[in-house]
Amino acid sequence: MIELEGVPELIDPVMVAAFEGWNDAGDAASTAVAHLDREWKGEVFAALDAEDYYDFQVNRPTVWMDAGVRKITWPTTRLSVVRVGGEKPRDLVLVRGIEPSMRWRSFCNELLGFAHELGVELVVVLGALLGDTPHTRPVPISGTTSDPDLARRMDLEETKYEGPTGIVGVLQEACTHAGVPAVSLWAAVPHYVSQPPNPKATLALLNRLEDLIDVRIPLGELAEDARAWQVGVDQLAAEDSEVAEYVQSLEEARDTAELPEASGEAIAREFERYLRRRDGGPSAGGHATEGGDGTYLRDNPSGRTRPPKPPKTGPEDDESSED
Repeated sequence: MIELEGVPELIDPVMVAAFEGWNDAGDAASTAVAHLDREWKGEVFAALDAEDYYDFQVNRPTVWMDAGVRKITWPTTRLSVVRVGGEKPRDLVLVRGIEPSMRWRSFCNELLGFAHELGVELVVVLGALLGDTPHTRPVPISGTTSDPDLARRMDLEETKYEGPTGIVGVLQEACTHAGVPAVSLWAAVPHYVSQPPNPKATLALLNRLEDLIDVRIPLGELAEDARAWQVGVDQLAAEDSEVAEYVQSLEEARDTAELPEASGEAIAREFERYLRRRDGGPSAGGHATEGGDGTYLRDNPSGRTRPPKPPKTGPEDDESSED
């Protein structure tokens, strides 16, 4: 039995998870969850036992000094909670860690135990994969689910991927079997510039998450970091004629493939996001806050808008991707 002392009743909680490792090209997904945790000043309320799930010869602990005292930080997965303020406040349960080395089914069951105890209504797992996509174009983001009913309700793609999978795919399937609605959002990272960080991919994931769960996410300096990243890659590509030619071929292929998608729907989605940010939005970001009696009160979750339909590009379109 999981006991969560000190964690109040949550409002329409959504669990957002990301894991470093195979499912995290350019560290884009784990950085996105770290950004949410930092911007909303999340407080860790639980950590999984590192010895149950990690091989310390693969993910080694680190030693650091605290006021002259040596301490060890063990690689693990931690959970924190934040509140998104505004007219319709909502709580996010943030899960950030490393893809486990062993006992994946137990790992997922433990996370599902927390989700059950906290009343989580939706699990969103973020991932990033390497793909044949040019860094000069918008980052392709796909939203997939194994639940056909959820796919219809939220305008997502029902995954058809078959092949090797990582903890993102395993956790999503565990949620499905446990009756917990689950979605995975994938960012495609250019394979020729795969080293972290990739703030452009992180920004794209956060924008898609914002649409999916109907909250306004404070971006801080992330947009500027994304622009600086692209300028830097532009300069590197310009110094090598073969790379520049290859990028141009990717651009042409992408533009040709997406020409039919340059529709009013895509334009409307971006315009709605612009208006939401200009006007402050119905779900402006803020700190976790309490009611006057020290408790969180549950409100009516009705009235949330349905997210727009994502682009057709998906992780199943890449041989190295997964559900």
